[in-house]
Amino acid sequence: MEITFHYPPELLELLTQTIPLLFASKKSVLLFFQGAGVESSELSDVSGRVSQDKEGISKYEIVRTILARLNAAGERGLSARREILKRVVEFEDFSGCWPADQLKAKGLVGEVRRVVNVKDSFTRMKQEKEEERKKHLAEHEARINTIRKRQEEMDGIKKDLFSLFSLTDATKRGILLESILNRLFKVNGILVREAFTRTEVGIGVVEQIDGVIELDGYLYLVEMKWWKDPLGKGEVAQHLVRIFNRGHAGGILISTSGYTDPAILDCKEALTQKIVVLCELEEFTSLLENRGNLKDLLKSKISIAVMEKRPFAKMMSKNQ
Repeated sequence: MEITFHYPPELLELLTQTIPLLFASKKSVLLFFQGAGVESSELSDVSGRVSQDKEGISKYEIVRTILARLNAAGERGLSARREILKRVVEFEDFSGCWPADQLKAKGLVGEVRRVVNVKDSFTRMKQEKEEERKKHLAEHEARINTIRKRQEEMDGIKKDLFSLFSLTDATKRGILLESILNRLFKVNGILVREAFTRTEVGIGVVEQIDGVIELDGYLYLVEMKWWKDPLGKGEVAQHLVRIFNRGHAGGILISTSGYTDPAILDCKEALTQKIVVLCELEEFTSLLENRGNLKDLLKSKISIAVMEKRPFAKMMSKNQ
């Protein structure tokens, strides 16, 4: 109990009035303190006075003197203070009291219990309030750390992605892009169900990154094409075929060079049966520049595709 670290004045006075009534003799009072762990050095002079001049010191003076010493002893008297209070609160056998004092002793013990319970209640409330404050602080710090960690990861992804634009080796660029896209999806809380794999399509600078992600419980086949020219009907058709050959799955196509109008029209017609979303890599670089959320971006584009029948709605992120 917190109040045992230092008896408050009202409790000190209450104990001073209560303990003398619990025992008929002064020696019994001294034995009570000894049993509670009070050091002999705190009792010796009082015990000597009881032995030499029994009538010259009262039980109340004995109790007040010893309790005052213990209260002033600080940490050294903590154990004894706790034990004294515990023994008084748990006191039940009043047969050792003078018969005339029994009712008063019972009432005072009850009052000690009440005061201790009140003090304990306030202590518990303070502790609970402090624990709640610490919990909220820890949660806030955890959120800040999560945000900071995500920002650091997004900055690293941005740096690595931007470095790909200076590469002329298509094969090396495709291998690096595979890892970067995995990291980008994962840091934005999008489950990657299959690792992205790089394949070369046709002749020239073409990288195709095939993979599957899960967004709100729905699977999407993802393909990335790094071409110099806008993707035409033939290029998007390959991805549409893969989507239609799978049951409940949509498709996301990411292009570095945009799309031709006929390619967009084919995807729009496909929206009657499948969810098809067309993205440009510039949307991803804008998102990284502004520390946006890829999940929110894709959800918005999916919503536009489904509700407005627009597979390609270019969305650039704004500063967060």
